[in-house]
Amino acid sequence: MNFRLTFPVAPLGPSMQYSDKLLLSGSCFAEEIGHRLEQHKFDVLLNPNGILFNPLSIAHSMQQYLDNKHYSADDLFLHEDIWHSWDHHSRFSGTDRDAVLAQINASQAAASERLREADWLVITLGSAHAYYLKENNRLVGNCHKVPDAAFTKKLIPADEVISALDNMMHRLFFVNRKVNILFTVSPVRYARDGVVENNLSKAVLLQAVHHLVNKFDRLFYFPAYELVLDDLRDYRFYKEDMVHPNEQAVQYVWEHFLKACVQPASQDVAHQIAEVIRAMGHRPFNRESPGHRQFMAAMEKKVKQLQEKNPSLNFGDELLFFHS
Repeated sequence: MNFRLTFPVAPLGPSMQYSDKLLLSGSCFAEEIGHRLEQHKFDVLLNPNGILFNPLSIAHSMQQYLDNKHYSADDLFLHEDIWHSWDHHSRFSGTDRDAVLAQINASQAAASERLREADWLVITLGSAHAYYLKENNRLVGNCHKVPDAAFTKKLIPADEVISALDNMMHRLFFVNRKVNILFTVSPVRYARDGVVENNLSKAVLLQAVHHLVNKFDRLFYFPAYELVLDDLRDYRFYKEDMVHPNEQAVQYVWEHFLKACVQPASQDVAHQIAEVIRAMGHRPFNRESPGHRQFMAAMEKKVKQLQEKNPSLNFGDELLFFHS
C-alpha cells in the first residue's frame, strides 16, 4: 500500500554543470537551494538584492542590473535611525548611509556583470502579493517593518506578472544570447496572507510561469512547490512555524534538483563534495585517537584528488581543515 503520491521530475534538456555561471534571485527558498549550490562549489551569485518575494520586484531588479543602475542617497530612506532601500532586503540596511550605498552598489555591479555572462538565471517566485507605498504608489521589495498603514497590498493578476517577466526577458535575451532561465515556485506558505489568499497567490504564480515556459524554448520549470506540497505533503516536513520547509524537506528538494537539473558528470562531483561536507561535520569522541588521525589523512587525500581532477574548484578550506 502506498501512502505517498510520488511523481517523476523530468530532467532538463540543457543541464547545469560546474563551468556554468549561475545567478539566483527570489524568495527565501532560493537561498536554501542557492546555499547548497555554493556549498557544492558551483559558481553562484545569490540574491544580489537580498530576498525578494513578488515577481514584479524580481523583474524590476533584473531591469536595474541591465540598466547598470547606480544608487544614490536619494534612493534611501531613514526609518528608526536605520537607512533602507525599498528595492533591497534589510541585510543591506544600516546606520551608516554611505556604507549602505557602497554595499548596494557593489552588489549591483556584480549582478550587472553576472547577468550579462550567466549561463543560468534561476528565479524563485514566492508570492503574488505586492506592497505599494500609499504616498506615491511605489512598488516596494521589502517593507522594512514600516507600519502597515503606509502600504496598499495588492494581488498581482497573472497577466501583469507575465507582462513584467516577459519584458524583462526580451531585454535579457538581447544582451545575453546564451542564458537559460529556470523558474521555481517557493513551497513556503505565506500564512500571514491567509490560507485561502496564499493558495490563490501560488495559483497566480503557477499560471504565469507555465504560460511563459510554454512560450519560450529557453525557459524551464522545476517543481519544488509540488515536491513539498504534493509529494511530501505532511507537516512533519515543516519547521515549528508550519510555514517553512524543514531541513529534511529542503534536502529532498535539493536531491531532486541535482538529479534533474545538473548533468551527470557534475552530479558525480557534487556527490563527492557532499561526502567531504559530511566528513567536515563529523565530531569525533577523541581527536587524538589513531583512528581519527587516519580518517583525517584519508579525507585530505580524497580532497587532494578532487582538487587535481577539478582544478577550477577551490578546496583550500577543506585541505586546511583535514590537514590541521
